[in-house]
Amino acid sequence: MNTRDPVALEQAKDLLIKQKQEGIVKAYQVDETKDKMVAGEAALALMWSGDAQYAIDLNPDLDYVVPKEGSNVWVDAMVIPKGAKNKANAEAFINFMSRPDIAQINCEAIWYSSPNAGAVALMGEEYTGNPVMNPAPEVVARCEYFDDIQDFIEIYNALWLDVKNAK
Repeated sequence: MNTRDPVALEQAKDLLIKQKQEGIVKAYQVDETKDKMVAGEAALALMWSGDAQYAIDLNPDLDYVVPKEGSNVWVDAMVIPKGAKNKANAEAFINFMSRPDIAQINCEAIWYSSPNAGAVALMGEEYTGNPVMNPAPEVVARCEYFDDIQDFIEIYNALWLDVKNAK
């Protein structure tokens, strides 16, 4: 993750192509992987935690694991575009969504973790004891944020096209 090492990127591409050619990979798109996991048509999938929780709710034989090597830190954000015509309304909406009671409702509706301590305090054991929605600090500690790889985006895109186009 976040590498700019051409050798590591090429090795990753080769591994992904090999997985595809050996029939290990069943899907790449989030909804498609989720559907295949719920239906029992795949044994493993890379999923965002909220999608994983949704899948687990539909198929309790599934589980969610963050690899020992780590993963990406999963975040969503609300931003206001520069030059927004309704900046005050956008700020009011963000403030509304940040209220603990509203953040709790949002979290429970979308199955994604909440960074809002006030919302977490309102949630019961179903949330606080759920390692998918509320991962342990040691799990989060082995994860990292995505870096801005804009200087390497063409290389990443070319490698991904090679994977997608591989037969």
